[in-house]
Amino acid sequence: MHALTIPKLSPLVRTQAGQVRGQERDANGVLAFKGIPYAAPPGGPLRWRAPQPPLPWHGVRDASAFGAACLSSLEHDPRPGPRSEDCLTLNIWTAAKAADEMQPVMVWIHGGGFQFGSSANPTTDGRLLAAKGVVVVSFNYRLGVFGFLAHPDLDAEAPSGNYGLQDQFAALRWVRGNIAAFGGDPDNVTLFGESAGAMAVGILMASPLAHGLFHKAIGQSGAFWDGRHGPLQGFDEARARGLAFARRQADASIAALRTLPAEQLMAAAPWSFQRDHVTAAFSPSIDRHVIPDLPARRFLHGEHMRIPLLAGWNGAEEFPFMARSLPAQSANAFRAAAEAMFGKERLADFLRLYPADTDAEAKASAAALTGDMVIGEQCWQWLRLHRASSRAPTYGYHFNYTSPYTPIASHVTEIPFVFGTLTPQQIVGSTAPPTEADRALSQTMMSYWVNFATRGNPNGPGLPSWPAYDETDIVQILGTTIKAGPNPQAGRFGFLGSFRENGALPMRWRGIDAL
Repeated sequence: MHALTIPKLSPLVRTQAGQVRGQERDANGVLAFKGIPYAAPPGGPLRWRAPQPPLPWHGVRDASAFGAACLSSLEHDPRPGPRSEDCLTLNIWTAAKAADEMQPVMVWIHGGGFQFGSSANPTTDGRLLAAKGVVVVSFNYRLGVFGFLAHPDLDAEAPSGNYGLQDQFAALRWVRGNIAAFGGDPDNVTLFGESAGAMAVGILMASPLAHGLFHKAIGQSGAFWDGRHGPLQGFDEARARGLAFARRQADASIAALRTLPAEQLMAAAPWSFQRDHVTAAFSPSIDRHVIPDLPARRFLHGEHMRIPLLAGWNGAEEFPFMARSLPAQSANAFRAAAEAMFGKERLADFLRLYPADTDAEAKASAAALTGDMVIGEQCWQWLRLHRASSRAPTYGYHFNYTSPYTPIASHVTEIPFVFGTLTPQQIVGSTAPPTEADRALSQTMMSYWVNFATRGNPNGPGLPSWPAYDETDIVQILGTTIKAGPNPQAGRFGFLGSFRENGALPMRWRGIDAL
């Protein structure tokens, strides 16, 4: 008898909705498929509804170019490329030679505060990561008012408010039903993301709707979608925002709003970095469906997915968020703002961790506090709560690497190292090209991430040992030297975390210098 011959994986692949033709293999043997619909276009009568299955097509669909990005809420967004309400597409990179290889799958969620961004980003091109033996998937999801409008009239149809998160579920369901045709293993899916993408990973881990859709999680600089002005928006808060928006559109009904041009609606709900994207924008909220309660509280009570987790934060997370700092034009102003926020009885403790003896010291402390509140503390809580309540494998990191290519370990600067793309570090204004040291760190981080996606453990031959996270608060320091060490911000995080009650940050922070 002859052994069954498995056809070689070619650029022509059949999905459940129809055939697609991607790009030919590159020099590393990686096939790329782009712009594949994972859901129906969410416009017209499907605006503000749960994503519907993609419309089947006849013949072969071209999958050689990215689909349009979802409409951006960011004012004067400079990012190039087409944008459209018809944006629910995904991309796949695979080096599998045959469809039966069952390679680990890594599904990337892009950041952007749930207000902007897309999967068509040169920094997150999946080719080099896929060359290491994983199938990489990225996708777009609805943003801003289209992704997160909550309204009582919408609730009469179905739970409203988190359509962008429901898109993410739809993309994961598409992966489960189709990724085997691209050489991927639908039972070994790692969900990973950065900033809002990492927040989405944490939120989905805490959602009762996510079970079985992914099996490991990586969070880069994000966790629970709470921070500077308290926890994410509550049920009534989100609906009050939606009702106010409808009133500003001539008190339009939902039916009327569904007929308005998409660009008009997006222009009516702009967002800028001056505003808190957690509490002052259309963004994730408690809808009693996708998000039944605060994600941090769900983790505290063990009501989350008990899967392997790798998560961490960067040394200078505050860099893009300085507009949201406490006032720091002088030491006196900073101390007064801190007293209003944390209370007179805690001020001495605060100033030991965030000193403000001089104006310069206050400015530095305000920056550190911003990074801690917007990003760092919740990442630390994620590690602690997951480890304590699930006992699942947990690994923490602190990225503080700097070089001429990356002069500041700012928010987002680790992403080109994870994907191996080493694209310009525009966020910190760097024009220096990467060096051998940068490339070496990238190779190490890529190996860690791929190892974790493969078997839930980042360790492997030739790599510096990365211990599992436990009560000793040891994290992997991803710096000029890679080594395990104590969490360098443990004292500051512990202070901020002490203000959480039953997992929640204080609602009174909403009114303190609210933006």
